[in-house]
Amino acid sequence: MDNKDPRYPIGKFKFDVPPTTEERNTLIADIEKAPDALRAAVRGLTPQQIETPYREGGWTVRQVVHHVPDSHMNAYIRFKLALTEDEPTIKPYEEARWAELEDSRSTPIEVSLSLMDFLHHRWVRVLRSIQPEEWKRTLRHPEMGPLTLDKMLILYAWHGKHHVAHITELRKHKGW
Repeated sequence: MDNKDPRYPIGKFKFDVPPTTEERNTLIADIEKAPDALRAAVRGLTPQQIETPYREGGWTVRQVVHHVPDSHMNAYIRFKLALTEDEPTIKPYEEARWAELEDSRSTPIEVSLSLMDFLHHRWVRVLRSIQPEEWKRTLRHPEMGPLTLDKMLILYAWHGKHHVAHITELRKHKGW
């Protein structure tokens, strides 16, 4: 994994300015492609490889695969809340603890890969329906403060690529 920080194989999330309409379309396309990218990242892995942590002290490939739809289900709901309520306060969740629950430790990865397919189908429909002025709508994160839908879009487009890269970098590192 070179000299890069294995926790951030594509770099840390950053938000500089709201995206243009063209950039938004690209970000939505990234979210639309995330299920296929995750599926491609794990294609052909053995059961042993699926139980391998992507870095020392990190989650296993299985836990990463289950984490992405967990996170994206929360994101989908957060978008819908922000579109239907005035600056709703969202509830954070303990993602590290979710990754330790039995479903994240033992469910076949195909379950979460299929969940991603259907979830992203619905989510992308919502994203494509958002009007230009609605991208400024906000939700309130108890720890991060107000977040616009623009920032959330950039965050979750990054998030899918971030976790796919955990798996693809592990595969490169191990020669899989």
